[in-house]
Amino acid sequence: MLDSNVRIAIYAEAAMGLPNAKMAEGILRYGQNPVAAVIDSKSAGRSIRELCGIDRDVPIVASLDHALKLRPEALVLGTAPSGGRLPSEWIAVLEQAIDAKLSIVNGLHDRMAELFGSRLGPGQWIWDIREPKNSMPPIATARASELKNTRVLMIGTDMAIGKMSAGIEIRNSLTDDGCDAVFLPTGQTGIAIMGYGIPLDAFRVDHAAGAVEQMVMEHGNRAIQIIEGQGSLLHPGSTANLPLMRGSCCNAMVLVHRAGMNKLDTTGDIFVPPLGDVISLYETTASANGALTPSKVVGIALNTRDLSDKDAVAAVAAAGNETGLPVSDPVRHDARPLANAVLETHRSLSQV
Repeated sequence: MLDSNVRIAIYAEAAMGLPNAKMAEGILRYGQNPVAAVIDSKSAGRSIRELCGIDRDVPIVASLDHALKLRPEALVLGTAPSGGRLPSEWIAVLEQAIDAKLSIVNGLHDRMAELFGSRLGPGQWIWDIREPKNSMPPIATARASELKNTRVLMIGTDMAIGKMSAGIEIRNSLTDDGCDAVFLPTGQTGIAIMGYGIPLDAFRVDHAAGAVEQMVMEHGNRAIQIIEGQGSLLHPGSTANLPLMRGSCCNAMVLVHRAGMNKLDTTGDIFVPPLGDVISLYETTASANGALTPSKVVGIALNTRDLSDKDAVAAVAAAGNETGLPVSDPVRHDARPLANAVLETHRSLSQV
């Protein structure tokens, strides 16, 4: 894991302010490490606030050479290229970083320890986040359904839409109010921030639900679990929702949606159904038409990042009127309406 005292530089070449810089943004927003610099030649000299709306005074520099002058100890690969594979143009940057005595935090599928491990010097390390500790956990058997807690799965209308950020904000709101709540990461960014979790997309499909189940059971003593979601049932390239549902036996869900989004971002022609229909789809799938644990969508986290303040408020109100559910942008506004909905559900489940 990444010790919180390690001073880092984040490599986000040509990505800041774009969806595939979600690891960079997640660490900037929620990470505990001191950040020396963000590396992005396309945005050098601009501010993190301007590009991402994150209130941090971290310089954006043009190259690793510039970042090294600010004395980082580790380089974090902060973008998610298509397919999670190592772009060939990054190899020279990684070799330079290792030669400069930096350690590497890698969220890609390619194992940097295999590629560059022989170049490491004393005290250097490589953390391949997507390398599971146990790659073949037992097959899931719905053990989590026997837990007496509330298991909230973050779901979405698309990929890269803010499920992790919304989940962390809801957890933070609950713990600020004294609730026993834990956030369970299932992706590389959440794991890098929290220091624990599972890289769900690194497991073979037969064992993915078992990995989720194992994680949920390990934290089964926590009253409320906020489980990071991945992908979307609407996306033809996403297979993560069923392992998350089956492994966690979630008994509540929070839907994450980007305001004004009528089509999936990365596919072009796939339309997003009305939110009520999306909610019905998730509820039916999670419970397998009543065969498995009942699970209801208890609120909507609306991503209003691209809207003006006035339009964001209007969008939240419109989504609430459309669905009859609590709605908030937990990053821009306040996670409390969603946290309250989760807490109300927890109290109701505790009485059953």
